[in-house]
Amino acid sequence: MTLFSKPKSVKGTLLLLLLPAGIALMGLAWLVHGLLLDRMSREFVATRLKDEVAFLEHQIRDSGGQLDDLQTGDYFQEVFHHAFAIHSPSSTVISPDSWAPVLTSLIESAEDGTRRVQDADTVDGPKDILAYRKSFLVGDTPIIVIVSEDLGALKRSQAELHAWTAIVSILLILLLVVVIWFGINLSMRPVVELRATLKRLQDGKVSRIHVQAPEEFRPLVQQLNQLLDSLDQRLERSRDALANLSHSVKTPIAAVRQILEDTSRPLSNDLRLQMTARLNDIDKQLEAEMRRSRFAGPQVGKSAYPLKQARDLLWMLGRLYPEKSFELSSSLPEDACWPIEEHDLNEIMGNLLDNAGKWSERCVELSLVQHSGNLQIGVSDDGPGVIETEIGKLGQRGLRLDEQTPGHGLGLAIVREIVERYGGSLHFSRAKEHGLCVTVDVPRASSTIS
Repeated sequence: MTLFSKPKSVKGTLLLLLLPAGIALMGLAWLVHGLLLDRMSREFVATRLKDEVAFLEHQIRDSGGQLDDLQTGDYFQEVFHHAFAIHSPSSTVISPDSWAPVLTSLIESAEDGTRRVQDADTVDGPKDILAYRKSFLVGDTPIIVIVSEDLGALKRSQAELHAWTAIVSILLILLLVVVIWFGINLSMRPVVELRATLKRLQDGKVSRIHVQAPEEFRPLVQQLNQLLDSLDQRLERSRDALANLSHSVKTPIAAVRQILEDTSRPLSNDLRLQMTARLNDIDKQLEAEMRRSRFAGPQVGKSAYPLKQARDLLWMLGRLYPEKSFELSSSLPEDACWPIEEHDLNEIMGNLLDNAGKWSERCVELSLVQHSGNLQIGVSDDGPGVIETEIGKLGQRGLRLDEQTPGHGLGLAIVREIVERYGGSLHFSRAKEHGLCVTVDVPRASSTIS
């Protein structure tokens, strides 16, 4: 059994973590308060006892050691509020009388300073006392002075104070629960608003998420809106593709149907060839649209490793064109990862390399560059190239389906379409000496859905 199971709710998890921590800290503070209170009380009492002994010593010295001349009794009890004992060889004064057994034992002791007596053997007197003993000489007369405090009474006062502290701590814990619950509800309000907005989005009342979310939720809202944009774009492309396909195959199908329905005409070789040509047109249209449907476009979480894919493509094209050399130029690390869907990257590099391989004389070079703001793919060949006036026609949509015509332009429209889906651009230029150079720039921001 794990200590923390999968949380059922954020509120429950926060309460489960914060409440025990708050109670534990409050309990620790209460224990520390008790220890400090006991220590400070004893130190304070010891200091007062020492001061009162010093006062009694002063009074005794002023009286020349004559204890009978001292105003004991009510005077000292009202001043000190403590029990005391004064002993000389001629007399002993102890107040109150119930403390006599305890203080007598301290008089007989030979140690001065602060003393604590626990479990004292008395009937009416205290069982636990703290006393300060001092012995001195007045002339040749030895005097012993002891002032003591009943720690039992002090502990009862401390216990009462400590109990009130516990009551206040419990009230503070209850207040802490209320504050935590209020804080959790306040913090979770954006989630409630987001859930309500998603419900309105599901019901078709809104098309995008517009919530005043805190900083932590803004990337989530942005990603959701970008995902909605991407889904709308793909739905629109699918509808356009279906419409184009329907329009493209309608005429060939009608022609074939007309030939088959005309029973008055025999199926000659010319008609068979015409039907075959029409069916080939339909097959090309279907293949082209299916190929377009495989282009994923930018997707969250989808990525490709350009170096690995580039080496695989160069190896394959090297076998297809064994008389030509395919070179790779890149400073990317081996584990470089680009935010482009793997199939899309294969289509881009494969079309460009195949195009260059058909028209190069000896060498085709592929370069992969990663800048701070964009990703760049470059393919150059040493073939005859394209004249300046014709370069602008490369990649036009009207040439996209003409995949049987050799030359620069084969598949370039497909490459352009894929690149545009990622918000990139396709550039054509003459190579350094001769031949064609094709450069693809894709912004790195396409790592998010656009």
